[in-house]
Amino acid sequence: MPKFISVQETADLVKDGMTLVIGGFLGCGNPHHVIDALVEKGVKDLTIIANDSPATGYGLAKLIDNHQVKRLIASHVGLNPNVATQMNDGSMEVWLIPQGSLAEMIRAGGGGLGGVITPTGLGTLVEESPLVHSKIEIDGKEYLVMKPVHADVALISGYKVDKAGNVWYKGTSRNYSVVAATAADVVICEADNVVEIGEIEPENVMTQGIFVDYIVDGGKL
Repeated sequence: MPKFISVQETADLVKDGMTLVIGGFLGCGNPHHVIDALVEKGVKDLTIIANDSPATGYGLAKLIDNHQVKRLIASHVGLNPNVATQMNDGSMEVWLIPQGSLAEMIRAGGGGLGGVITPTGLGTLVEESPLVHSKIEIDGKEYLVMKPVHADVALISGYKVDKAGNVWYKGTSRNYSVVAATAADVVICEADNVVEIGEIEPENVMTQGIFVDYIVDGGKL
């Protein structure tokens, strides 16, 4: 059974220099209370793996705005001008990875796979990414071998989370959260609504409770 902890206790689990994988899409599905606690704590030198940087001042963008991120691994950063500023002045590394490739690389990290083989990115700057292991040829066709990614901590948010840690995401907030929950040493889920075991139908469970280590009851904050 996952342990219920406060948002302050959650922040204490995240240390300087850690790698975080954060679920959600353009801030929808980010664990907003947990992120606010990390901003307040001032934890620094983070590596963030996420689909994107949301707009300035929203979701995980707050960590970037506050200069707490040393490396961002993402697919889309155009909504936050601070990403470009920090990338250009050298204060933050930005590794851009195609969206589908990144999702599969997180999934590979969670599943213990050795990499992802894809033609996406051939002939582009993606080939120069530190996350490209090599190029290979299969049946006369070239592919990039992308490295799996794994994090110290996964931060996700669920609309309904039961007391066993089973998660149901509302709408598009599930993006990246399902794979993120598999690809970290510690998984923290911020719950919009905590429900009793059984209130989420088994066929509607999107992240199984076995993956979730800690729950933050966001509905009480």
